[in-house]
Amino acid sequence: MTESRTRDPILRMRGITKRFPGVLANDHIDLKLFEGEVLALLGENGAGKSTLMNVLCGLYRPDEGAITVQGDLVDIQSPRDAYDLGIGMVHQNFMLVETMTVAENVVLGLQGLSFQPELRHVKRRLEALGEQYGLQVDPDAYIWQLSVGEQQRVEILKLLYRDVDILILDEPTAVLTPQEVDDLVEVLRRVVKEGKAAIFITHKLREVMMFSDRVTVLRGGKNVATRSTSETSPEELARLMVGREVLFQLDKTACELGGAVLEVEDLEALNDKGLPALRGVSLTVRAGEIVGIAGVAGNGQRELAEVITGLRDVVDGEVYVNDNCITNCSPLRAIQAGVSHVPEDRVEMGLVGDMSVAENLALKAYRTSEFSRGPVLHPTRMRFFAEDLIDGFDIATPGPETRVKFLSGGNLQKAILARELTACEGLLVAVHPTRGLDVGATETVRDLLLKQREEGTAVLLISEDLDELMEVSDRIAVMFEGEIVGIVPTEEADIDAIGLMMAGEQPRSSKSRSRSRSGTQSQTQEGAAG
Repeated sequence: MTESRTRDPILRMRGITKRFPGVLANDHIDLKLFEGEVLALLGENGAGKSTLMNVLCGLYRPDEGAITVQGDLVDIQSPRDAYDLGIGMVHQNFMLVETMTVAENVVLGLQGLSFQPELRHVKRRLEALGEQYGLQVDPDAYIWQLSVGEQQRVEILKLLYRDVDILILDEPTAVLTPQEVDDLVEVLRRVVKEGKAAIFITHKLREVMMFSDRVTVLRGGKNVATRSTSETSPEELARLMVGREVLFQLDKTACELGGAVLEVEDLEALNDKGLPALRGVSLTVRAGEIVGIAGVAGNGQRELAEVITGLRDVVDGEVYVNDNCITNCSPLRAIQAGVSHVPEDRVEMGLVGDMSVAENLALKAYRTSEFSRGPVLHPTRMRFFAEDLIDGFDIATPGPETRVKFLSGGNLQKAILARELTACEGLLVAVHPTRGLDVGATETVRDLLLKQREEGTAVLLISEDLDELMEVSDRIAVMFEGEIVGIVPTEEADIDAIGLMMAGEQPRSSKSRSRSRSGTQSQTQEGAAG
């Protein structure tokens, strides 16, 4: 994209230091961004990437250091200051107002608008941008009605709508098919060709090599290296990120199938808008296997997970776990039936931010006599229990009493996995378990999923990362518009073919539409043998 570094950078951050109580998040970091380039920013969770970008976007004030934009020293005191300077960011934890529509969120904060802006022009432009970039979303939908993936699309569209000069993109490809990722590469090429620049934050090293011109690596709050992408490799970058060699091939043993643990039959369910979200979905997951669900966000994956875990009612169809019918049951009843759930939104749904690490880890165990007697809890026992899980799952926290909201993204996910895997009694429903995690934390989470599989757990893995599904799953089911359009054994799967199925192109023959429990089981055996 960019061929020369002889000219001055359009953005320079020098000696940026940011401290929080007990934490030095950014330690005298230097960063340069040149016109017409894409800079990849890598680092483990907690390495300081988000803090550094929040300083650039005006959400944090640096304790030390200086920022220059287009050669001018600037003082960024708020996100509006950043937008005025042509800087915009898609944050990992979205900055959206849930009770407002997509169109209203896009124009929120824009200067020069009337008290009641003409939204039909906004909607038309959003629809055009969505069509252009493959990021379709209903402009009239309320944010609370959208999946996490769809909300991420809104954040990307917000930047495109505002035509910023410096785009900061934090995991923007998580909701895209492989074909759409290729399209995004072309979008970035057009953007930087116009003289703009982008900082691309991702944990997918393959995308770093595909998207970026240069790579800056943070570790422990410091800038440990900056490399030209053409002169480095995924192996070197992973080593720089985590300070050790990273295994890119997990130790995945042959699948040893047990009996059917999860059976769903002809599921029909509505989404938050009251529209059909699941259309006759039938699926079986057996003990000792991982079944992956592929699909672009908004095609029924979230609703499927919520139906199984008791968070959403079905209109028709049935759900069985360990031969027990749990159709339209409560979440507690699903837990009692043996279901553990890693939700897609770990901050809002998976954990209680103002509660301690110990309290969050005991959220499923506190009802037992080990931790309570009637309404009275045993905090000492909860602390010992938490300490064991903190050590066993390598959760980086100052202590069990630390409020969980102060943990990094990777450690938040480890805390959820520690709780859910410890309580699991047959079925684990994992929704985007590695979204937003760095390569080291991703390796840990995937290894934990494979260990559960080896121990005989049935795992339903919902992910938009096809590399993850190919690496971890035994079978992959593809969802489109609320239906399973195909199920393939992983060893026979082709990423390009799955990507086309995610976009609505159905295979010539599909064994995914069984209409009975016995038929679904035989289909599963046949697919596993495939």
